[in-house]
Amino acid sequence: MSGFMKRWLPFVKSGPSVAVIRLQGAIGVGGRASLTDAGLAPVIEKAFRRGKPDAVALEINSPGGSPVQSSLIAGRIRRLAQEKEVPVFAFVEDVAASGGYWLASAADEIFADHSSILGSIGVISASFGANVFLARQGIERRVHTAGTSKSFLDPFQPEKEEDVERLRRLLDQLHVNFISQIKERRGAKLAENKDLFTGEVWIGESAREVGLIDGIGHLDAVMKARFGDKVRFRRYGQRRSLAQRLGMSLAGDALGLIEERAAYARFGL
Repeated sequence: MSGFMKRWLPFVKSGPSVAVIRLQGAIGVGGRASLTDAGLAPVIEKAFRRGKPDAVALEINSPGGSPVQSSLIAGRIRRLAQEKEVPVFAFVEDVAASGGYWLASAADEIFADHSSILGSIGVISASFGANVFLARQGIERRVHTAGTSKSFLDPFQPEKEEDVERLRRLLDQLHVNFISQIKERRGAKLAENKDLFTGEVWIGESAREVGLIDGIGHLDAVMKARFGDKVRFRRYGQRRSLAQRLGMSLAGDALGLIEERAAYARFGL
């Protein structure tokens, strides 16, 4: 059969192909540009199902975000990988930290650049306290609740020791879930390192030494080494709305962008 006919018959494979899913940005932090399972579901489903790819590659550049959305996205990738019997490779760009590394752990193998930042296997909760400011302005906040926990960590009231202790318990449970995910996916590849689950980060080769990645390498080169120089790439990513493409984003998107930039700034990016 001629090459021309192969290109026009969708049921005939003309050579190895790799579906590339781009996962760029903070995870579920608000704003329509963030990574969420609902937003990525059609992208991920299409990547695994269209054209019977020989592999799926994840291009990851994320400082993290919502643990639930991280789990949902990674879970969807693993379900489809098993259902379609397709290997998954992750390629980290600037950063795959916290929830970003959770996404990377959905892959069978993880690669990164020499300068990529990885890890931060921990949980963070950030807020603010405005009670002193309100008091100085002569403003009194009045809160009435039915239930002793309804005003939990209210930023307009003085911080309570019992609230902090309760938050610590919640963060510890989330941390346990995160650690379980990484141990399940990376298993014996992980080194015995006391700092591995403390929120510490590693760069490039040092990340390989502790088992967070399988090697140093970039997507095109690694995939061509695995599937040959004639491997074809199909790229998938979230589409921006017309308003976003024209720069007419709403206030919620602007706030989401600020929060996302703050997340990247934690890693000097």
